[in-house]
Amino acid sequence: MNIHVQDAPQRALGFLITQASLIEPQVYATKYQDIQYPSLIPVDTSAPEWIQSVTYFSGDAVGAASWFSGKAQDVPNVELLREKFETTVSMAAIGYRYDLEELGKAMLLGMNLNADKANAARRVSEEFIEQVAFLGDTSKGLTGLVNNGSVTATAAPADGSGSATTFASKTPDQVLRDINGQLTGIFTGSLGAEMADTLLLPYSVLLDLSTRRIDATNQTTILEWVERNNIYTRTTGGRLDIRGIWGLDTAGSGGTKRMVAYRRDPSVVKMHIPMPFRFLPVWQVGPILFEVPGLFRLGGVDIRRPKSVRYLDGI
Repeated sequence: MNIHVQDAPQRALGFLITQASLIEPQVYATKYQDIQYPSLIPVDTSAPEWIQSVTYFSGDAVGAASWFSGKAQDVPNVELLREKFETTVSMAAIGYRYDLEELGKAMLLGMNLNADKANAARRVSEEFIEQVAFLGDTSKGLTGLVNNGSVTATAAPADGSGSATTFASKTPDQVLRDINGQLTGIFTGSLGAEMADTLLLPYSVLLDLSTRRIDATNQTTILEWVERNNIYTRTTGGRLDIRGIWGLDTAGSGGTKRMVAYRRDPSVVKMHIPMPFRFLPVWQVGPILFEVPGLFRLGGVDIRRPKSVRYLDGI
């Protein structure tokens, strides 16, 4: 009987290793529909897994062409203004565990372990990355997409009802004007080179725009009207992607609601994840306790061309 008890942990470990090889492919294939960072921020996994930091340059070109005589010597030149930035890459972890009793029951009944614990660990890792992607992490000195200090932040005009700045206090025309002002601000700031194709709003503002009609007799909501009449769609024929995300209700100056307009392109914004989430081999961490660690390594969000991103506060 003593031999049987002593052998139990080794048999349980072997059983868990076999089960993990079945569970992990299922977990890696799972997509979480409400995790938005992969569809809103270009992700780069090309850097070496154990790299300590990623260096990038944020630049802008200055200069203009002008009329020129064939006998002249003062050819106008373009100059590149480049600033070096470095993003630290750090490691994070989340895993799951089983005790000998749980594994023993499964072995006795001939049952496979379900993927619930592994899925929960992977889900927690995605929520962590989502938080860093949008809001950054002060403990690591990281900012996110919605609170980068290099991005131009302007206050919404105070011409709503009662001189308020919020979209809820404004007419459909005023809301469209404020949104188009941010889109054209990027167009002007980049000297006509690009225009924002993505707009992020607090969920509360998105809900208001998606349920409030443009007038008492028209069934069209303000959101639908904005989607059709914004300057990006009118200029390019493309669809302006308008999304609601968490964290914008207090991201603006003075804790106000913030709108983010940007061009969703790796040359503008990028997040480095050199080591995507992975499970390590199962190991025994106690006399009757077994653990499957999960690791991932990531940096913050790099806004490489700040003029291609704009914030509007007080909406």
